[in-house]
Amino acid sequence: MASLPDTNSETKTLSDAWDFKGRPAVRSLTGGWSSAAMILGVELCERLTTLGIAVNLVTYLTGTMHLGNAVSANTVTNFLGTSFMLCLFGGFIADTYLGRYLTIGIFSAVQATGVTILTISTATPGLRPPPCANPESGSCVKANSSQLGILYLALYLTALGTGGLKSSVSGFGSDQFDETDKAERKLMMRFFSWFFFFISIGSLLAVSVLVYVQDNLGRKWGYGVCALAIVVGLCVFLAGTMRYRFKKLVGSPLTQIAAVVVAAWHKRGLELPADPGMLYEREDDAEAGLKKGKKQKLPHTKKYRFLDHAAIIDASATEKSKWTLSTLTDVEEVKEVIRMLPTWATTIMFWSVHAQMTTFSVSQATTMDRHIGRHFEIPAGSLTVFFVGTILLVVPVYDRLIVPLARRITKNPQGMTPLQRIAVGLSFSVLSMMAAALSERRRLNAAHNGVTLSVYWLIPQFFLVGAGEAFTYIGQLDFFLRECPKGMKTVSTGLFLSTCSLGFFLSSVLVTVVHKVTGSSGKGAWLADNLNEGELYNFYWLLAVLSAMNLVIFLILAKGYVYKENRTAADGSVNGIELEEEVIFH
Repeated sequence: MASLPDTNSETKTLSDAWDFKGRPAVRSLTGGWSSAAMILGVELCERLTTLGIAVNLVTYLTGTMHLGNAVSANTVTNFLGTSFMLCLFGGFIADTYLGRYLTIGIFSAVQATGVTILTISTATPGLRPPPCANPESGSCVKANSSQLGILYLALYLTALGTGGLKSSVSGFGSDQFDETDKAERKLMMRFFSWFFFFISIGSLLAVSVLVYVQDNLGRKWGYGVCALAIVVGLCVFLAGTMRYRFKKLVGSPLTQIAAVVVAAWHKRGLELPADPGMLYEREDDAEAGLKKGKKQKLPHTKKYRFLDHAAIIDASATEKSKWTLSTLTDVEEVKEVIRMLPTWATTIMFWSVHAQMTTFSVSQATTMDRHIGRHFEIPAGSLTVFFVGTILLVVPVYDRLIVPLARRITKNPQGMTPLQRIAVGLSFSVLSMMAAALSERRRLNAAHNGVTLSVYWLIPQFFLVGAGEAFTYIGQLDFFLRECPKGMKTVSTGLFLSTCSLGFFLSSVLVTVVHKVTGSSGKGAWLADNLNEGELYNFYWLLAVLSAMNLVIFLILAKGYVYKENRTAADGSVNGIELEEEVIFH
């Protein structure tokens, strides 16, 4: 039955959102901050849980499971890398099959299961090797395959849950606001600010309170708190079910990318028409999409012409499907994703540097004087509080001081472009590894002279990486969300998170190669099981050189990049003529 028009916007239903019973969502009864707050709660618990495990895991692996420094570092980076990489899988599942709500609920339960198994493994004596009085002697009994199997099962179930949850939580939060409404659109921008704030709060609690509990009360209590936190987060999330706004499944953008590539390859032998207007486009769908704010029609561009084959109308084709014929707009959206790949590739190295803050930097801290006064000793894993604190400090300093200054210098209303922010972050990564190498050399010289150096010598590397993340993380997020096609936000977020994942995996590869080439002990070993017998500073210098080379490549590529808003006019062309690309990085 048709309803009478309502002049009160608060009682109007939304055309693209539904409530938990499948009815059109009423603006005043669904969504908004009351719903977004529930979602922020589950994200805080996820960050608290994931980082609470990862940040202090290396000390558990070396001190309790009696694994070497290199193996322990790789275990941590592989765990974090898998967590981020599985965000792509979680996004695909959410967009294609489950929707964001069910994805968050199911994968939160998976994460809770993984952390519960981890808690049991740390509380059960038979699931860990016997204690060792002198772990640095090399004579301790290492964890056997069964004990490691249970540990890895727990870690990778946790990683699976983290990936599925993280892939959808920010998107489901933004679903609670109507982008077509000016007031709600402003609230959505505030939601992303609060989202970052809650992540940071969760991180602070993890590296301070949880690490202290793990080191002083026991791992079983620390990981038990993590398991309880994610269960509480899941309950809070489910409590908001009746107020959430739900969006229909639109299919995964990964399928669109695959369909365009397959169609282009299938018709690679056909000649491209001289007139791009001969390429296939559903005019009615495109125009309707513009009105609804869904599918924005894109003009033809000259780059990556091979993909244009996907939009050639083949009269001899016996059947037409998305795997044999793509619209020109679909093709251009895939081209926009490809344009982002050079930036994507050159930001991976930063996260390899970042990985050292939760691995070797923590191992360094265990050998140093961590006392404050006579009675309190800082847990080694809690040194990352300087890292997290730097992020929280740099963000407001950037917004209040750097942006106004940059506006006057660059005449850019944003102050700095996303690529410029990333460049600054990558520069910090080079400086951080140089500082880390110098600090480690000083620590090693002091150790050889029988002196225990203060842990505060590690603060510069934590500070520089933290400052680098404040620039790189937000610059990447801004870049990928701004430059991606409107209908591919999930892919864009996945690309961003995959740089974190691949950075951790790259760290594992570098550690493995260096460990095999230089050895695990004896003269010349960079990553010795006993840090005082190794040359860790050389590994840091290697990362500094690789980061510097990566920065140079990034600057060259960024200098030639043209932002989407400058590639085309508002309607994609000027008088029907394609616009030439221009350089705007300066």
